[in-house]
Amino acid sequence: MSTWTASFITSATPSPAPEGPAAYLRKEFTLTRQPAAATLRVTAVGLIEPHLNGSVVGDEVLTPGWTSYRHRLVVSSHEVTDRIRIGGNVIGAVVGEGWALGRLGWEGKRHHYSERPAGWLQLELEYADGSTEVIVSDDTFRSSTGGGLTDSIYDGEEFDARLEPSGWDAPGFDDSAWDGVSLMDWPQESLVEPIAPPIRRIEELAPVDILTTPAGLTVLDFGQIISGWVRLQVTGPAGTTIALRHAEVMTDGEPDYETIRTARATDRYTLSGGGPEVWEPRFTFHGFRYVQVDGWPGELTADSVRAIVVHSDMRRTGWLETSDPLLNQLHANAVWSMRDNFVGVPTDCPQRDERLGWTGDINAFAPSAAFLYDVRGVLGSWLRDLAAEQAVRGFVPWVVPDVLSTPSSPTALWSDVAVSLPWTLYREYGDPRILAEAYPSMTAFIRQVADLLDENGLWSSGFQYGDWLDPDAPADNPAGGKTDRHLVAAAYLCRTTREMADTASVLEQPDDAAEFRALADRVRNAFLNEYVSANGRVANETATAYALAIAFDILDESQRAHAGDRLAAIVAAAGYRISTGFAGTPLVTDALSSTGHLDAAYLLLLETGCPSFLYPVTMGATTIWERWDSIRPDGSINPSGMTSLNHYALGAVVDWMHRTIGGLTPVEPGYSRMRIAPRPGRGVTSAVLRHTTVHGDVLVDWRIVDGEGRVLVTIPDGTTAEVELPLHPDAAVFEIVAGSHEWNYPVDDASQGGSYNLDSTLGDIAADPNAWRLFTDAFGRHVPGVPLDGDDPGAAALSIRTLLDYIPGASEELKTDIEASLDAATTGASA
Repeated sequence: MSTWTASFITSATPSPAPEGPAAYLRKEFTLTRQPAAATLRVTAVGLIEPHLNGSVVGDEVLTPGWTSYRHRLVVSSHEVTDRIRIGGNVIGAVVGEGWALGRLGWEGKRHHYSERPAGWLQLELEYADGSTEVIVSDDTFRSSTGGGLTDSIYDGEEFDARLEPSGWDAPGFDDSAWDGVSLMDWPQESLVEPIAPPIRRIEELAPVDILTTPAGLTVLDFGQIISGWVRLQVTGPAGTTIALRHAEVMTDGEPDYETIRTARATDRYTLSGGGPEVWEPRFTFHGFRYVQVDGWPGELTADSVRAIVVHSDMRRTGWLETSDPLLNQLHANAVWSMRDNFVGVPTDCPQRDERLGWTGDINAFAPSAAFLYDVRGVLGSWLRDLAAEQAVRGFVPWVVPDVLSTPSSPTALWSDVAVSLPWTLYREYGDPRILAEAYPSMTAFIRQVADLLDENGLWSSGFQYGDWLDPDAPADNPAGGKTDRHLVAAAYLCRTTREMADTASVLEQPDDAAEFRALADRVRNAFLNEYVSANGRVANETATAYALAIAFDILDESQRAHAGDRLAAIVAAAGYRISTGFAGTPLVTDALSSTGHLDAAYLLLLETGCPSFLYPVTMGATTIWERWDSIRPDGSINPSGMTSLNHYALGAVVDWMHRTIGGLTPVEPGYSRMRIAPRPGRGVTSAVLRHTTVHGDVLVDWRIVDGEGRVLVTIPDGTTAEVELPLHPDAAVFEIVAGSHEWNYPVDDASQGGSYNLDSTLGDIAADPNAWRLFTDAFGRHVPGVPLDGDDPGAAALSIRTLLDYIPGASEELKTDIEASLDAATTGASA
């Protein structure tokens, strides 16, 4: 590590406005010999764009990102040897407000970390004779302003090219009219080397359409919701101002700004005139698909604009493609939502007046995230911030970095990310150092909650988010779902105490392991005594309650089987539409498939009605929504005020898709040993999964065509796998070592359903989950509110034809729709 000797510097004459212009900082220096090596190190309280000898240094953007600044402020390093010259040189920077000063959160508060922005630069020169020289930011720098008039993470950036001082970052510029600088006192011990990849421009998208709306507005459609900004190339008269206003969605043919709430999300560029001008923001980003363009001089063409995709430069490690286009779009939507919400911090959303590092969102999505991308850097850095703030504040904040005005009480799924996220990362990467670094934070959280338990061992008091955003929760109370919030808390504590005990064992801490194992037994028994009957019926009788009890291995085997049957019945009664929120959604398909209800899991996954996993896909979604009905079937925006179209949490089902459709599950941490067992269902007849593990690439490629199965598997050196061939007539299982392996075989193509018509009984149809779903959907469209009970003793003798005779004034249309649903059930269609 370098010795940090630079000072934080800021303009000597700060702007009186709340959102002042960006500070331009420069220093000219002379060298008499050429260095053999030169490294520029930079950071800022705010955001910084470093310059050297006439141009920007490096390809990082939004530097230094967002961390818990007073505990950890990241210093970026750039190799600049070829940029240094004998004679005059200039080191400089533009500094904006960023997260350190700008408003954060829906409360609108500013200046969470500082009253003023400040830059920090250190140019380290090494000469061939071994001597060194350091040029640092200090009181010899000069400061002024330029084209950057305002910059705000939420509200956008305003730039007037007429005010940009030409050549300010090159030798020979006259800075005699510039001001001096002031030194800012900032804890040097907060400066750290980065462990996360920087934020960069990752991709460019051309507009897929340029629209003229009914109101006469010009709107760019980039075809995909992204995080980033627009780069423009334009020619026009000096003083012309172009405004770019960003939106996620259009309603009634016009851009709709409801989902961004109070964020203005508007960039403005004023032309200097005199030729083609290229501009893009540098100290803001937006979540958008559509951009309203005002003031463009002349004709706006697709060649004039590009959407710049911006996020942490993570390495992609996971892919899945199936035979079902809707599932492929669902998976793509989860990938895009992850990309858009990993702009330095794993956030809830990238578009509105929030964009905070909510712990519950990443806790729910973490297994999916770790499969899709190498997140050791981004999430490892974030966990360090969490631990630092936890140690100072005495609690795990609900958002990290913490900018909330009130303390965060311990809560399930949110606060317990301190335990579950390190464990998830350990399972993915197999590195016990992940657990060792997080261990003090993990143990502090578990022991804090242990002290909050009642005399029965239940986490039965205090605030809980519960099954957040259960679709049946009141619009004004997203925590008010069907499932008792303390049941949710008690169930999650069963999971985290077991993870804590396992962590202590991995780290060879026998006393701690015994302590946490005893605690895990205590809270499990408390859950069973309070919430589970002897036969396995779970209190609340909700999908989330059963999913938690099953997925967290709280039940014994006999209880588990009964609970699985009850869960399948609850899911069927809901018409295979979603009835879970943040707590239950990541687990419900697992709970079904692990208890013998794979068909029900597929029906739930493939449902397209509202609310469901695929409903947003059918509505044109390109990312995961915050609410199941963020856009309602009539095309209107859900009016709750919480309607982000870019939240990854409810996309956590892709983890089940990776393990069940793709078939890949780690048996040992880091995939040194794995299980490969694809499980086809409901017309999904093929899948290709690729995953880059710490050992190398894994490929699972399977397909079922015309009664024949083909499976191709490749695993890397240093690994072994157990392979179970899908639909093999003998349920064949093979042990394999590194290399490629292929199997071809006739499949067991037993029908997934029966043959149905109007003479079939209600009981026959109720025994087939898909037939029951199709039949009840058709029936309910014509006779809403009339309950149908396939388990009633009389159902076995009641034919559908007779049932229709009981309906007063039953229409031919009803009969036709019922017959169509039975035909679809016979063919095995799922929609």
